[in-house]
This record gives sequence, structure tokens and C-alpha cells, in this order.
Amino acid sequence: MAAPCTVDDDVHESTHILSQSSATEEKRPQFGTRFLKDPRQVFQHNAWDNVEWTEEQEAAAKSKVRENSQPLPPEKQEDFDNRANEYWNDFYTIHENRFFKDRHWLFTEFPELAPACLHDQRPRPDGSENHHSLQSSLDPSGDVATLNPTDFPGSLATYRILEVGCGVGNTVFPILKTNNDPGLFVYCCDFSSTAVELVKANPEYDAERCFAFVSDLSDDDAVYPMPDGSLDVVVLIFVLSALHPDKMKASVSRLARLLKPGGVMMLRDYGRYDMAQLRFKKGRCLSDNFYVRGDGTRVYFFTQDELHDIFAEAGLEKMQNLVDRRLQVNRGKQLTMYRVWIQCKYRRKLEEETSST
Repeated sequence: MAAPCTVDDDVHESTHILSQSSATEEKRPQFGTRFLKDPRQVFQHNAWDNVEWTEEQEAAAKSKVRENSQPLPPEKQEDFDNRANEYWNDFYTIHENRFFKDRHWLFTEFPELAPACLHDQRPRPDGSENHHSLQSSLDPSGDVATLNPTDFPGSLATYRILEVGCGVGNTVFPILKTNNDPGLFVYCCDFSSTAVELVKANPEYDAERCFAFVSDLSDDDAVYPMPDGSLDVVVLIFVLSALHPDKMKASVSRLARLLKPGGVMMLRDYGRYDMAQLRFKKGRCLSDNFYVRGDGTRVYFFTQDELHDIFAEAGLEKMQNLVDRRLQVNRGKQLTMYRVWIQCKYRRKLEEETSST
């Protein structure tokens, strides 16, 4: 379930904001390097990094959240939970490809997704070519549940990436387009069957290098098309926040089992008191820091400690857990907006590290 980027919502995601660098810029610096030293210069750029909040600003944000935190009745909450699939399918049916696509920040913040070696011609263990046809791994219906466990999509790959909550492919296609490592294979899944069909219909979808499938991240019995311990990277970009908070830990733990020892799970998501949270009115709160949007999709706003607990309980160790308080600027309208995002990288311990502890 990729977080939507709706016209009438908060224009979520950092995709637009993080990609404001010039097209001629050779290498975009990582976030956290553009500081506003003179308030009079605020409209000189589209965004400023690591903006310190005043005590008054933080107090006002907390007050706003408390004011609008009266939860909806349980029966209404249950309805949103039961109809979650319907709401996400409706969202993608309505919006289709009306999304920000310029994720130039992706490989700067997550270099693990970038090509490790552009001309790497590593041979396969069996001496075969560096591409693997999916059709040999699927039954005629293409059902994930019937995949051969010893011959799965991407089984001959040397580097495997899974994006959970792929939406219409705003992360998957930049990876496929940029990373020409012949050993790469990318899996992508979404709760919405409509979104997955849009990915497959994209002319850049390459079944030799990618496999898109429908999956409910919160389903404990979900079947994945790859065995446990087979992935190098799992990517969660504005997707964990779409789950019910009660289901987050079990979902991350299930994904962690898919990682190889040393494999990395990477997340970028909403932080507590982000502008989007403060804009919710009364009658949209489901539980503490968990809300329903006007289109029926849901969103949670995290703290760093909450995310650390989720990943640590899954047996992963911290590599990165950063909060980015960003001042977003609309220079045309002379408006300033405060965003709060959290970026994490957590690693599955190597087998020798696990045994030593």
C-alpha cells in the first residue's frame, strides 16, 4: 500500500521536495545539508533541511494533535479496516499515473538501490546467462502460491530487491532504469490489485528483471514469491504508516525473515507532527497519531523510538534512524510548510554475529 499523492490531500511523500536539485547537478547531497542561516533568505530555495523548531512551535503542534484526537467509534474504524482494499483500489483507479515520478533523491539516500558496478558481468553459479525467465517459475495461472520453491522468479539473480507498497512503480522503475547490474532482480508488491496491474501495464515493466504481485503486508499468512533468507534489500517508502498500528510489528518481522544475513531493510515515512498530521480536522482520528483521509486510506505518524522498537523486535540492528525536519517552501505563493520525515536502515545480523551473541 503505497502512500497516495492526492491532489486534495497533503501532497505527501518527499519525492517532490527531495528532487528539487538542478538536472545538471552531478551528485545531489544527502538531505540535512542545506541550512537556513538567515530567515530573510527563506524563499531562495524550495526546501531547507533540519530546521529547528522553537519550543512554542512544538507546543502548538502537540496542542493541535490533542485537539483533534477524539477517536471515531469502533464500528466506523472497523469499517475502514474491512474496506481498506476497496479504498486503495478506488484511489488508483481515480488517480492512475497522476503521481510525482522524479525520485532523484532515491539513490542518494539509498545507494543500496543504485548500480554496484555498471559493467559487472559476474557469471551465475551454474554458468548460465544473467537473465531468468519468470515463465519457467509460474504455473499457467501465474499464481504466487504455486511457485516452485527451488525455481522462483529471480532465483538466478545475485542481488534481489523487494519494494513493499510499490504503488504504480515510482521506485521500481527508477531502479530498473538506473541499475543495469545484470545480476539484479526486483520484486514489487502492493495491497491494491489495481496498482499492480498499472505496474505490469507500464511499458518499462520487464518480466526478465522484475516481478510484480499483489500482497497484503498485514496478512500473517501472506505467501511471497521468494524463499526466506533470499533478499538483499527490502524497501518501505511511505507504506508502513498505512497499516493499522497493531499489525506493524508482525508485518516487519515477516519481511525481516526474507532478508539474507547482512541484508538491509530501508524505510522513509511520516514523522510525528508532520504538516500532514496537523492538517487533519476533528472526526478523522482513529487512534493516537493514526488517521483516515478523505478517500478512506489511513496514515500513522511515527517517532524514531517507535520505529526502532519495531525493527529491533524483528531482530534487526540499527544502521540509521534519522529525523528530517524540513521547511518546505512555495516560492510562488510565498508560503512555508513544515514537514517531518523519518529515514531508517536496519540490518539483519550476519550468522556469525548471531551465533557469537
